[in-house]
Amino acid sequence: MRIATRLAGALAAIAACWLVGPTTLAQGAHSNALTEARDLAADARLAAARGVPLVVLYSRDGCGWCEKLRREHLGPLSRDPAVPALVRELPMDRATPLIDFAGRRTTSADFSRRLKASFAPTVMFHGPDGAALAEPIVGFLLADFYAAHLERAIQESQARLQQAKQP
Repeated sequence: MRIATRLAGALAAIAACWLVGPTTLAQGAHSNALTEARDLAADARLAAARGVPLVVLYSRDGCGWCEKLRREHLGPLSRDPAVPALVRELPMDRATPLIDFAGRRTTSADFSRRLKASFAPTVMFHGPDGAALAEPIVGFLLADFYAAHLERAIQESQARLQQAKQP
């Protein structure tokens, strides 16, 4: 009877893992989630106080390339204190309330249209006033070289921020 009870318990645990597995996997995927942009003016001030560029992923729901970019590059980058950047995500296809760089109320979708960010994923590099510090990276082509493109753009952004500080 004890063996049957243990076997039943083990089977129940396996069944629970089977049922909970997708949720657990989804939670694992969210470990690479980026902080969603809600107030770009505040984010830009925070980045400026740290002396780093504001890196924004303009994404769309259901975009597999956006998820790959989050998982392989921007998620790890956002958690690395040695990386000179503040990373945010802005969903281009949602009407999420947003404060733009000038402190005006808008939505993420309207702001993306104003910036002409229409292709997902697009990564932009912003300075304290929202100005571009480097060329945007549009798409996720040449995945093997993406890290190098990202690093170059962050370094270029950092250099422009340093130049702006000099009298």
